[in-house]
Amino acid sequence: MSTYRVAAYGPQWAEAWNQLISEAKNATFLFHRDFMEYHADRFKDASQCIFKGDTLVAVFPANIKDEKWISHGGLSYGGLVVRSEVKFAAYAEMLLTLLEAADGQGIKEVIIKAMPDIYCSQPSQELDYLSFIAGAKILKVESASTIALNNALPIQSNRLEGVKKAQKSGLHIAKSNDFEAFWNTILIPNLEARHEAKPVHTAAEIAALQATFPDQIHLYLVFDKERIVGGAVLFETLTTAHVQYIAAGADRQQLGTLDYLFEQLIKEEFRAKDYFDFGISTVDGGLELNSGLLYWKECFGARTTANKTYGFDPKQTNKIRALI
Repeated sequence: MSTYRVAAYGPQWAEAWNQLISEAKNATFLFHRDFMEYHADRFKDASQCIFKGDTLVAVFPANIKDEKWISHGGLSYGGLVVRSEVKFAAYAEMLLTLLEAADGQGIKEVIIKAMPDIYCSQPSQELDYLSFIAGAKILKVESASTIALNNALPIQSNRLEGVKKAQKSGLHIAKSNDFEAFWNTILIPNLEARHEAKPVHTAAEIAALQATFPDQIHLYLVFDKERIVGGAVLFETLTTAHVQYIAAGADRQQLGTLDYLFEQLIKEEFRAKDYFDFGISTVDGGLELNSGLLYWKECFGARTTANKTYGFDPKQTNKIRALI
């Protein structure tokens, strides 16, 4: 008999869920229900709660698709979220209980986007080890670029030349809540022209999220006099500043727009954080690398971290059980 039981998330658990997120060693504000539910219409929620007796001890933010539980599709990362005091054996039993619950409900696969270490307040690689023990498939490995701010490498001279251009041109940076102006003037045209893509969030959605999480979501704009020439949206967590969106106008090279912006973000705005995360430079689940984008990030002192996604077969749990 397991020490734990699993139940599907319901609104009655919102307060307990959010409290656990605030205390977990491997969670950020992205797991708060107010963040997850802004796109409830796009994903069929299948988040799971793990209880010990009547106490909520772990959560799995997830949606369901094609008979699979998936680390929530609206989030950059996921996993089994636990408090710092949870030791390995307890974590392993919780994961086992989650997989057995999935099997009991006819779920064919449990797909988990591992939480990158840079977002954790304590070491949290239980999932990586248990994926190996269980014979889970590695579905994705995405290359991200991260600066360790407490041991930062110097910014290369080619990026500093851009900073000098910006200073000579009289550019200035301001923090803003005018997401609509950035979206319509810079971000949407940039993504359409360069990648034939659209932002994941609409301007209204990101503005609403920023109003809910004003200490975590930030917009920085670069101006040439009164004209917006570039900007970035950053998500701030306990340990890390993560770049969610970057865009600049067609004259970014002549003006040094992004070099100027990121030199300020790295050396001034977020210098007290442990990490500065530029995000991934890959598409197609990590199989295609944007070498030019990666090089640009590396010139600021970023180096490679790997974001991994595992696929667990809920029927293949014997080797995890043997550890408990």
